[in-house]
Amino acid sequence: MGETMTRYLYLARHGEATSDERSLTANGRRQATLLGERLKDVPLSAIHHGPLPRATQTARLIGAQLPGVPLRVSEAAGDYIPYLPAKEELPPEHADRFLGFLQQFPAAEDDLTAEAMRTFTGPVTEGPRHELVVTHNFLIGWLVRAALDAPKWRWLGLNHGNAALTVIRYAPDRPSSVLFYNDMGHLPAELRWTGFPPELRE
Repeated sequence: MGETMTRYLYLARHGEATSDERSLTANGRRQATLLGERLKDVPLSAIHHGPLPRATQTARLIGAQLPGVPLRVSEAAGDYIPYLPAKEELPPEHADRFLGFLQQFPAAEDDLTAEAMRTFTGPVTEGPRHELVVTHNFLIGWLVRAALDAPKWRWLGLNHGNAALTVIRYAPDRPSSVLFYNDMGHLPAELRWTGFPPELRE
């Protein structure tokens, strides 16, 4: 019974973007195509993606490898701060650095965060269901944090590579489970670790 209601949520960050973030680089287009090829044997019911060009282009390139899988634009899959912690929630030794980093982004979007949780997480009434969300680093961090029941601030510090893959399982008879995280096995070495700060690339 549990497996028939299980959701498998596939999460991918968009491919590498140009410096103005208006489109994908040649590397980003290749990353997206390779991710689509990797997912050919997955019975995806939909590809959800954020509205910004880098996510839209990535989803279309993935979808080109997966005929018949519908693409669905979703504001909830967009690029926003999912949760803005108060200073007292953060480890004192890191609080100022985290809050200074967040100041460069628009205010947190509580409504979008709640919509993302309603739309993309939890068991389903009919399944198993496999869905891909092409989104941005912050939302992937938030959904992984939520799946692990970590403190709300702990989406901070989770970095996801461009076109890397994370899968979360939501079943009615067990806790949510991160099956794998930031998997780049479908990418050649020269296309891995983009989207990470230079000091974190391997």
